[in-house]
Parts: sequence; structure tokens; C-alpha cells
Amino acid sequence: MVASMANSPSDLCLLKPVIADVQGHADNRRLAIDQVGIRGLRHPILVRERAGGEQRTVASIGIFVDLAHDRKGIHMSRCVEILRRHSGALTVAGFVRMLEDAKAYLGASASRIQLSFPFFVVKKAPVSGMEGLMDYQVSIEGEHRGGVTEVRLSVVVPVTSLCPCSKDISDYGAHNQRTHITINAKAGTDLWLEDLIDVAEREASCDLYSVLKRPDEKYVTERAYDNPKFVEDIVRDVAAALKQNRQVLSFVVESENFESIHNHSAYALLRHDGDH
Repeated sequence: MVASMANSPSDLCLLKPVIADVQGHADNRRLAIDQVGIRGLRHPILVRERAGGEQRTVASIGIFVDLAHDRKGIHMSRCVEILRRHSGALTVAGFVRMLEDAKAYLGASASRIQLSFPFFVVKKAPVSGMEGLMDYQVSIEGEHRGGVTEVRLSVVVPVTSLCPCSKDISDYGAHNQRTHITINAKAGTDLWLEDLIDVAEREASCDLYSVLKRPDEKYVTERAYDNPKFVEDIVRDVAAALKQNRQVLSFVVESENFESIHNHSAYALLRHDGDH
């Protein structure tokens, strides 16, 4: 009877040693660290769509905080816990709250979070109306420091561009190419990924579709021919459209044309720092 009481679960718990909190020790090197945390974490997330739905995708995630000069380390597991604490559908406003929570939960003075993931949009072919999914590579990056939070949305939009020079100097035809328009925008809380995608596709020679029947192919071929643009035209037209959106606080727009008649790309970048 005595032996059984000594080995009871409650008694064994009292005998367990306290596990040391090594990360919580002091550090005397007096060197603060700008960013420490985790990156390359693959994790399923929900993303809120502009129309009100929710989309499941998989993100590559980085979560970082700063570290004071007198602290040895952070509790890395808390970085992963942040994702469980914010498991609802992702929006800009929700991302701001995640940044604020990461700073507080890890006892830091600044936090930084990066998410990169594929985002899908249902598009109807322009003539037949056949539906298909278009995918876009997206990233959301934010920092919370000194009571100020900044969030940036970035999206790579594949489109078609057609060369104005080729069209002008040729008796028939004109060369075209696949183009990537990249928009990186400092975001207001009501900016949507689809807003940026719409601008890029609207200002290209023609947008892309995953499903095209023959009448659709005729349409996109003729649309691109009627709407030729250099890389310089594309970044200027996209920039002019972005300046009309009050939720785009500043931006960088890039256009890279993967040339069909050269073994190199044509490229342009335009930066706008605000003030619309």
C-alpha cells in the first residue's frame, strides 16, 4: 500500500525536475539582433476573396521579431503558435492584427511576417464563356514597429504583350511575348489581391486564360494586335491606374517581356512613393 502511494502520478509529478528556460537567460554581449525567427515553413492558410468567399492554399511563411541586446533568444515555437492563433481567413486587416500579436506574444519591440502562396481566380474565356482557373504568385509582407504597421501586397500577373515597333514596320503580323507584370503595393486595409490583378490584366496588350476555344483564340490574337505595348507603356499605364486607387498608398510596378525574337528579356520598373 505504501509503495503504491509513492508511485502514484501525483507524487511522480512532484519529483520531476524543472525544465530550464535557456532562451530566457540573459546575454552579456550587448548585441541586439534585427530579425530572428523561422522561415520556409509550409502551412495551409485560408485567404478571403474579394467576392466574399474563402480560398484554401499553402503558403511559405517567415515570422520574425527583433531581440534586445540583453536577451539570449526567443521561443521559436511561439512563431508557429501565432498561425494557430490567427487561423481565420486572411485579410489585410487580419494580417495587421497578426503582426501586432506576434510582437506582443514574443515580447519584442518589432515584428515582421512574410507569406508567399499561389492564388487562384476563376476566369471565363472572352467569347465562349468557358471557365478555368488562373493562378498567380502572391506575397504578403508586413512589419509592426514603433506603433506603426506597414503591409505590402505583391502579385505576379502573366499577360501578353505585342511589340508596337514590330507592328508598325511589318507588312503583316507582329511579334508578341509572354510578360510578367509585378505589382508591389503598400496596402490600405481595404485593398484586395484581385484589385491588383485586374489592373495588370486590363493594362496589358491582352490578358491570359487557362481555357480558350477557337473563337476565344481569335479574340485574344486580335485584341493583342489592336493594343500593342512596349514595357515602358505597360509600367506607365499600370502606374496611372494604380494612382486612382486610394487603397494603394505607394507602389513599385515592373514589367518583364520574355522576348520571342531575342534571347533576353525587355524590362522596366516604375516606383511611386505616394501622394497620388
